[in-house]
Amino acid sequence: MAIMQVSRKIDYALRAVIHLANEEASARACSLGEIAERERVPRQFLEKIVQELIHKGLVRSRRGPHGGYVLARPAEQMTFRDVIEAVEGPISLNVCTSEPADCSLLGTCGMERVWREGQRRVMDLFEKTTIADVRRPGIPPGVMAGLNAPAARASKAQP
Repeated sequence: MAIMQVSRKIDYALRAVIHLANEEASARACSLGEIAERERVPRQFLEKIVQELIHKGLVRSRRGPHGGYVLARPAEQMTFRDVIEAVEGPISLNVCTSEPADCSLLGTCGMERVWREGQRRVMDLFEKTTIADVRRPGIPPGVMAGLNAPAARASKAQP
């Protein structure tokens, strides 16, 4: 089976932002190490991603003894599109849907209509899905990351 993949950078950025959204109600700042460990993300790569999120105004750092990272605006006001474009730039399913379109077959290819419709649907989903929509209220920080670990899956599978 072929999978149209989302880059690790996008995946890790979304995980980090969702992690921060889970802490939003407590207003607790999270350290880079905590996010990396609980979300199973390589720390050095995460550091670069978080810097991009800060630069784009989605995350801010808080200094001091209880410092770390927090969302720069409420999770209800931050969409998947915001996060994805902050770390990867404009979203495009194919060259014919990019701006400006960069396809030598533009206007003569039968697939263009399909790619454009796919682009429209994906963008609609990413624009209307907020980070608040996917956070897990009531679940302690890191529990979801722990469920992804092989040992956690194995213990759940046993009767």
